[in-house]
Amino acid sequence: MYVSPIREPLITGKKTYQQITDEISAPIEGKAGKAWYVGITITIAALFFGLAMMGWTIWQGIGTWGLNKTIGWGWGITNFVWWVGIGHAGTFISAILLLFRQKWRTSINRSAEAMTLFAVMCAGLFPLIHMGRPLLAFFVFPYPNTRGLWVNFNSPLLWDVFAISTYFSVSLLFWYVGLIPDIGTIRDKVKSKFKKAVYGFLSFGWTGSARHWSRHETMSLVLAGLAAPLVLSVHSIVSADFATSVIPGWHTTIFPPYFVSGAIFSGFAMVLTLLIITRKVLNLESYITVGHVESMNKIIIATGSIVGIAYITELFIAWYSGVEYEQYAFLNRATGPYWWAYAIMMTCNVISPQLLWFKKLRRNLAFTFVLSIFINIGMWFERFVIIVTSLHRDYLPSSWSMYSPTIVEVGIFIGTLGLFFTCFLLFIRVFPVIAIAEVKAVMKSSGEKFTNKDENELS
Repeated sequence: MYVSPIREPLITGKKTYQQITDEISAPIEGKAGKAWYVGITITIAALFFGLAMMGWTIWQGIGTWGLNKTIGWGWGITNFVWWVGIGHAGTFISAILLLFRQKWRTSINRSAEAMTLFAVMCAGLFPLIHMGRPLLAFFVFPYPNTRGLWVNFNSPLLWDVFAISTYFSVSLLFWYVGLIPDIGTIRDKVKSKFKKAVYGFLSFGWTGSARHWSRHETMSLVLAGLAAPLVLSVHSIVSADFATSVIPGWHTTIFPPYFVSGAIFSGFAMVLTLLIITRKVLNLESYITVGHVESMNKIIIATGSIVGIAYITELFIAWYSGVEYEQYAFLNRATGPYWWAYAIMMTCNVISPQLLWFKKLRRNLAFTFVLSIFINIGMWFERFVIIVTSLHRDYLPSSWSMYSPTIVEVGIFIGTLGLFFTCFLLFIRVFPVIAIAEVKAVMKSSGEKFTNKDENELS
């Protein structure tokens, strides 16, 4: 008799509910290993180096950067857009996949949500520093004041402030609401009175009653409904920083969907970079399986293909427009002084993801890890190409110029990498990196113990 194929289990090893709790909470209860201490030492050193460069920039001014009259945006805005893009995968995995009832999200959503918060924190630093006078940052907020000055509501730079602050707030709420049941579990497991008191406070008195679960699930769906449109709006608004200008190479309507797909593309790559290391170091192979990696790789193929189509569309529209300035902007990207950046962008973002059409490569962890790093490098160069190559040669040849970053700019970027990875390393020591309650919720439909083919075959 024909039996329909059993889906690959999302939880391997025939785990019990108690084993799930013990194994996922082990990094919190146990002592940190040498690898964790080595990692956090490196990241904190990078963070302090970045803080020193930020302090130097604020003390001396933006003149310490490699910017000039022609290229007013360089590494600062490149890194800002890159970090905002990385933050997109967390909300996509958490909100949209929750609304579509995708069970494979349960093992990866927690770390993706945390990654979103840390990435947005890193992104928010760059516009603040780029102001030159960060103490006057409150000027961007529209409130009644005695100066008689109001913000320009027509400016997409102001929309950025609203969009990103809203995005961060909703993502923080969504992440924390999801954490509450697990914090209650950790509260009941830890032995230290101090830890028990801290986790007790953070759990808001969670008891696991039917009323608490009902409210928790309702709130999760409401926040997911709020967060889902933000995936589309936030990076669309970031793209408007460029698209509403008249600079050749920027003035294009394809930017919003192009930026959104690119953001999800780079965000999923960063999730893979983090999770492939995390599953190995924390012995979570039973929960973050090869099946999870393959599912994420499929989304990378889809979004990477959209990005590739956007690149080709840009070239076609520049040619079809008949506008010589637009045509030259794209010709200069590919053959001008920054051709190498364009080549890296096309290789990493368009060519390399197509290798994931092969199932063996899609399920190969080492290959996926290397490819995820390549994609993030490529997406960084995409932002660099869009910003710098469009500015350094515009309408007037007399104003053409070149740009190269200074050690201060490089140091600030290294500092944000240090901040991001320091926060992530602290996160995995304080909170469960996998949603315990959500994994248990899909256990009977997706756990190996309950989806064993031999046990389910009909005779």
